[in-house]
Amino acid sequence: MKPKILSWNVRGINDVNKRLHIRSLLRSWKVDIVCLQETTLCGIDRYIIRSLWDLSFVGWCYLASSEASGGVLVMWNKRVVEMVEDCIGLFSIAVTFKNIEDGWMWALAGVYRPDVDRERSYLWEEFAGLYSSWNLPWVFVEILILFSSLVKGRGLLGRQVQWKPFLS
Repeated sequence: MKPKILSWNVRGINDVNKRLHIRSLLRSWKVDIVCLQETTLCGIDRYIIRSLWDLSFVGWCYLASSEASGGVLVMWNKRVVEMVEDCIGLFSIAVTFKNIEDGWMWALAGVYRPDVDRERSYLWEEFAGLYSSWNLPWVFVEILILFSSLVKGRGLLGRQVQWKPFLS
């Protein structure tokens, strides 16, 4: 079985009604792993998790937001995947998973892309470090923003060559 993954830029989950709406959608979509970007929360506890996903066996880890922006939350169904290791960086959260059904191991990275050009090099360093540490197949969520930046030339040109190890 292949886990079903949802990536969503929620633009904040401070509002209880918004969390209830997300909870309702997660229930109807029947996903196994959820990556929410731009949570805008500095801290996340079991109460927040329960208000988002009413799963009995849910695991989670998060990258706290910086002031009123950013934040990444990764949640998973523990009956589908087991979290082996996590790594929380400045702009990303990475998790290695092992599928319960077949034991296949893989990695997922949730990204909150920095808006300041000089900070983007830190993001590339995070990716390079993780890629070299975990020799596993990868799933990157929210990566399309980075590709669109490459195409539109918004400060990432010249970094295209750095994608080669991740795309092979």
